Amino acid sequence: MIHLYYWPTPNGWKISVALEEMELDYEVVPVNIGRGEQFAPAFLEISPNNRMPAIVDDEPVGGGEPLAIFESGAILIYLAEKCGRFLPEQMHARYDVIQWLMWQMGGLGPMLGQNGHFRVYAPEPVPYALDRYTREAERLYGVLDARLAGRDYICGDYSIADMACWPWVITYKSQGISMDENFPNVRRWFDTCKQRPGLRRGYEVGREYGKPGSMDAKAKEILLGMKPGGG
Repeated sequence: MIHLYYWPTPNGWKISVALEEMELDYEVVPVNIGRGEQFAPAFLEISPNNRMPAIVDDEPVGGGEPLAIFESGAILIYLAEKCGRFLPEQMHARYDVIQWLMWQMGGLGPMLGQNGHFRVYAPEPVPYALDRYTREAERLYGVLDARLAGRDYICGDYSIADMACWPWVITYKSQGISMDENFPNVRRWFDTCKQRPGLRRGYEVGREYGKPGSMDAKAKEILLGMKPGGG
């Protein structure tokens, strides 16, 4: 059994989508990041960076003691190797997927996260930050749109690269992205992925925990360092 330490966010959805697509047995262990549960000592033993998602696999690849893994990219690679799907064995194709996974981890996710922060959560507008991160979000969408020209999926066949990118593209409206007008290949890919039953099931995991992205004052203080009143 795989224990998924999880909250419904783009990074959390990467792993719930992967587990559903891969048809692996798992159970969700909620980590309410708006109430600081990611700082609990027991969780820090699994994820020392106090971030979810993380997993513990009771039956790891190769046997042995239960294996704990944090960082969503590392988890995706591990799960793909465990199930033997969504990460090619042939070297060129394998590293094509891995490099686009790293692109999401190092670029798309962090930059969209910053753009969303300054657009949605900042207590007051910061024009320089809004301009800087909006332009970077648009640049990254352009990179992805160019990559998807003539391709159904990022690396030809559906892979963990798609599972990593799709949950972040969900946020395109709050990112100020005009996807239909400016990034038609991303729109086509986004809609194609959305038709996958496994992806849809993974996206629904944790809906009972509340609306994704909603934060009260306490959650903002814990997650963003924003004191009540916005300071």
